[in-house]
Amino acid sequence: MRKLRLGVMISGSGTNLQALIDACQQHGYPAKIEVVISNRPDAKGLERARTAGLKAVTIDHKDYEERAAFEDAVHECLTDHKVQLVCLAGFMRLLGADFVGRWKDRMINIHPSLLPSYKGLHTHARALEDGVKFAGCTIHYVRPEMDNGPIIMQAAIPIAPDETEDSLIAKTLTYEHRMYPAAVRLIAEGKARVSGHKVVIKEDVPLPEVGLICPLP
Repeated sequence: MRKLRLGVMISGSGTNLQALIDACQQHGYPAKIEVVISNRPDAKGLERARTAGLKAVTIDHKDYEERAAFEDAVHECLTDHKVQLVCLAGFMRLLGADFVGRWKDRMINIHPSLLPSYKGLHTHARALEDGVKFAGCTIHYVRPEMDNGPIIMQAAIPIAPDETEDSLIAKTLTYEHRMYPAAVRLIAEGKARVSGHKVVIKEDVPLPEVGLICPLP
């Protein structure tokens, strides 16, 4: 079986990276990680990658005077490793339109809210402050606008009356860690494609039992 070649980009602890590492180690999973790239040399996710025997690369954005030069270096690293799908997994830098255009429909992101609500940072705190009844997380194809693009999969997460920011973060991560490998599988098996501003699922597929996970029809 020819496996989809992944490049995972991180900035921090890499818990979603670990979820992808674990999935890729399972027999029959249709993807493999070719390289892990961090823009922060102290990112704990780099050690996760090395522990798993993966190529782990630091491309520190602070070493470049211009964003374009940094993104060129990232692009070169991805292409050198023949990456077919870029997975942003807690990558905390906005990417420019040129870079996003190079990887259009070949780059996905996970965000801890029910997009298009609560784009940007501090999503859990903002949801609690507003008193909404459901938080969530979203996996989507990347577009130049922040936290925007065709949605592959979402989970609606009930907010308990006594919910705190920490408890909601922990709850959301349990959903994310099941969803990201499932979304990559859909793409690797050719069961998800972009059509206009939406993602079309080719056929009915089993989804992880983590709540209200809803790929678009």
